[in-house]
Amino acid sequence: MESKPTFEFTDKAPQLNVQEAEYLRLLGFPKDHALTERSRELATWARNWYAEHGRPWIYARSAGGVGIEADKIHLSGAEFSSERLQSQFAAAQAHDAVLVAVSAGKECEEKARQCWQEGKPDEYFFLEMYGSAVVEHLVTHAAGNICARAEQNGMAALPHYSPGYTGWPVSDQPKLWSIIRGNNGTPFPADLDVMETGMLRPKKSLLTVFGLTRHPEKVAPGSKLVPCENCSLPNCNYRRAPYCDFMPQAETVGRLVLDALETIETKTATAPVLDKLARYSVNARALRKWSEERLQLEVASDGFITARFRYEGTTCSNFGRPIQYDYQVRLTPRAQGYRITEAHSTPADGDTGHAQQCEFLKDPDGFMSRLTAEKPLLGRPLNDVLTWKRPVNPAGCFCEAGSREHKWGMIFEVIHFALAQKGSA
Repeated sequence: MESKPTFEFTDKAPQLNVQEAEYLRLLGFPKDHALTERSRELATWARNWYAEHGRPWIYARSAGGVGIEADKIHLSGAEFSSERLQSQFAAAQAHDAVLVAVSAGKECEEKARQCWQEGKPDEYFFLEMYGSAVVEHLVTHAAGNICARAEQNGMAALPHYSPGYTGWPVSDQPKLWSIIRGNNGTPFPADLDVMETGMLRPKKSLLTVFGLTRHPEKVAPGSKLVPCENCSLPNCNYRRAPYCDFMPQAETVGRLVLDALETIETKTATAPVLDKLARYSVNARALRKWSEERLQLEVASDGFITARFRYEGTTCSNFGRPIQYDYQVRLTPRAQGYRITEAHSTPADGDTGHAQQCEFLKDPDGFMSRLTAEKPLLGRPLNDVLTWKRPVNPAGCFCEAGSREHKWGMIFEVIHFALAQKGSA
């Protein structure tokens, strides 16, 4: 049975003081950039519109204790797998956690969508980014409250972490949301829906976790356990280290955001880094369908892009058992040529078909080792997929190296298509 939370607060009208520097960073402008007349007009409009119509809110409650295992943590009876969160909790000897939900409200999202439909992409983009800045501000506001209460009780708070950040699958969002809501009867300030995929609605929302420890001495500058280093809260009485880095982001970029990339005022006049008239090995209809239905793109505040793709096929033996593999690719920002910095594939969570593949049955460890080691085009620009010579082997299984290369080529082409056709190539 879930225990009554020992710490809980709701703020239906948090004070908004989104710092100009944080908003400019999310807009993509360099540090200390002076806004031009048009960009200043748009930034001021977005800020003023939200001040009048926005409905932000914060909810936080303690988990009532944590359990720490070798590769898992337990919060309010639920089990989560996040190596970074587990390592933080273990290093700090965390005894509890604060579960937080924040949202900029549905009004911001609805107005941004209206701007897009009315053919106002600049207004759309500036309001979208202001909504993201509000979410960051709300997390910072919650962190200040949590740190204050922790310090007053001889404890210390740890940096927050969320599903969708590196090493914590976004698919854990529904589970985290279920324990944040709990069964204590506390009404939420507004509706928040969490899809099975982990997407939040309104999308300008965030679920996150702050660890708590009774050993403040472990939260020392340089230990990577100090929440202050990615907390921009000004004039904080409980600051242990200076703010030096912005908080991570894990906001999925949908089709509208990809389209809006072409309207950013900082777009340079250099030649495109992706060929918009590319000749692909996969037909355009399939590329469009897969980019819309199987591809997820996430853009971080530093411009790096994470692409995730779910492949579905069948084994070549054992009566064609269904198999599902997840691919993840990380790309540098456009200004750095969309270079591939990470590329890996693995059987999807819950998939059992991969264990019925003939090569897996022959040598399970060897097969998985080969799969993990294959990182084609690593370090090269994504555009190189257009000239990459690879086998044509469309078999649904993963047994042969040529078949796996064929799939990598297909997935790189889907990502290339999505960015080149919908984004700022």
